[in-house]
This record gives sequence, structure tokens and C-alpha cells, in this order.
Amino acid sequence: MLAYITKRLLWMIFVIWGVMTITFFIARVIPADPVAAILGPQAPPEAIEREKQRWGLDKPIYVQYIRYLSGILHGDLGVSLRTRRPVLEDIKEFFPATVELALAALLIGVFLGIGLGVVSAVKSGRTVDHLSRVFAIVGLSMPAFWLGLLLLLVFYYTLGILPGPGQLPYYLPRPPRVTGFLFLDSIIAHDWEALKSYLLHLIMPAFTLGWLSTASITRITRSSMLEVLREEYIKTARMKGLRESAVIMKHAFKNALLPIITVIGIRMASLLEGAVLTETVFAWPGLGRYATHSFLSIDFNAVVGTAMLMAFLYSFSNLAVDILYAYLNPKIRYT
Repeated sequence: MLAYITKRLLWMIFVIWGVMTITFFIARVIPADPVAAILGPQAPPEAIEREKQRWGLDKPIYVQYIRYLSGILHGDLGVSLRTRRPVLEDIKEFFPATVELALAALLIGVFLGIGLGVVSAVKSGRTVDHLSRVFAIVGLSMPAFWLGLLLLLVFYYTLGILPGPGQLPYYLPRPPRVTGFLFLDSIIAHDWEALKSYLLHLIMPAFTLGWLSTASITRITRSSMLEVLREEYIKTARMKGLRESAVIMKHAFKNALLPIITVIGIRMASLLEGAVLTETVFAWPGLGRYATHSFLSIDFNAVVGTAMLMAFLYSFSNLAVDILYAYLNPKIRYT
């Protein structure tokens, strides 16, 4: 296993380098001028040229690539043209909000998805099974931005029982930044008012982002459980007089976990990089909004930096799933 993990880590480095290289060259060959876009249409040509020299954009593309690669090897992802700060500092600031949102959405998806999937498989062909499948189809078909706007319309604008966009209301000061995670910083500062307000603000965006995860996990859980429930050892367990709950949870669900774990691992990575629309609708100050604004403003360094981070998250999630496979099923051997 140690040799396999080492090999996968080496491949992860290669994947991240490949994503960085492709994104770097694509960002620089598109017919757009990031300096002119940031300075505005009224900027004089000499000011644009001066800024290009300042950021090294007047050099040949291979020189820019070598400089950027050298900076990465020294832990420098470059400076954002838009925020005028190191990209690594921007990622440290915005990424915790995305992690909090993605984890909350994943918890919703896991608990609801697995619960509905198991019940749907056990009650196959009955009303609850049909309703569960309709729920999964609707969840996979409904755009996140549409669901987010609908929730805002109903629970914020019409009923007024949940707060609007953002992490905190404008009148409530943010707790001192210690970890970058607002949930933890509120607890550390004993700021219970901020914690309560934050959790209320989190409900709608987390449900919006977790809806798709719930639907996909429900479908794969139902499919995997149905396949396992047809096995002979399940029939044998029932013939031996075991309680139905023990048959379902100890025998069937445990053996149906592997494909479910795969989907959960993939969903976690996709939640971290796919929160763009949800963060935009709910004005959530996360990495998704940062990446969107960077792309629209043709911020080269920020775009490449976020792409590298997403490549790492996907690679790490796949590695974590493979390790969980070996833990759940000791018969699995990797080479």
C-alpha cells in the first residue's frame, strides 16, 4: 500500500503540472489583454505598456512560463492582477468559506442520499421507492442557480424566516480571523450571535449545493443495495432468523458501500470546485466567486492557481477513496 500511495502521489504531481501548463498557455494565447481590461478602456497606451513590463507580460511566453514554474517551485503562485495580492494569500482567504459550504452540503447529501437510497431499495417497487426516484431525477435535472433563487424568493423574501445572501449581516462584525473558518472563529471568540447568524445564513446555500449530491448518492445507493439484496448470503441471513435491520445494515449495506464511497469522494471534490453558481446567487465569499471574477477579468495567475488547486483536490479525493476501499475490503490489493 505504501508503494501504491507513493506512486499515486508522484502521478498527482504530474497531473497538477499538466493542468498548470495547459491552463497557463491557454490563458495567454486567448485574444485578450488583461492589463487593458483592468485599467479600463480609457487607459493610455503608455500606461498599459508600463503595466505589462511591471508584470512581465511583455516577455516571450516561454520566458513567462519558466518564471512562473520557478515561482511555483518556491511556493509562489504569482500576484493577482485584479486584487494586487499574492494568489496564495487570496486562496487562503477565500477557500475556507468554500470548504465550510461544501462540507455542509456534503453532510446533507450523505445523510439524505444514503437514507433515501436504502429505504428505496428495501421498499423497491412501492410508493416510497417511486417518490425517491422522482426526487433523484428532479434533483439531477434542477439547476442550482434556479433552486437558489427559488429558496431566496420563498424563505427570505416572502416568508422572511431565513436571512438573505452573505455569511453575516452587514451590521454584525466578523469575529477575529484565527483559522479562516467562520464557524471555528466564532466559537474561539465566543461570539454566539455571529455563530447563530452564520448557521442561519448557511442553510439555504448548503441545501442548494447539496441537492445534486443527495440525488446522485440516492441513485447509486439504491442501485448498489438492490444488487446486494439479491445475493444468496442475504437470503441465507434471513433464513437463519436474523432481524431485518441486522440483515440490511450489517450484511447488505456494508457490502454496498464501495460504489457509494466512490460517489461521495467524487462529489466532495466537485462540491469544492462547483460552488460557483451557488456562491454567486448567495453572495458567498468563497473560492468559486473568486475564480469567476478572475476568469472574467482575465487574471492569469489567479486562474492558473485555482485550476491547480482543483486538480489537487480531485486527485487527492480519488486517492482517499482508493485507501478507503482497502480499509473496507481487505481483499483489495493495489500494485
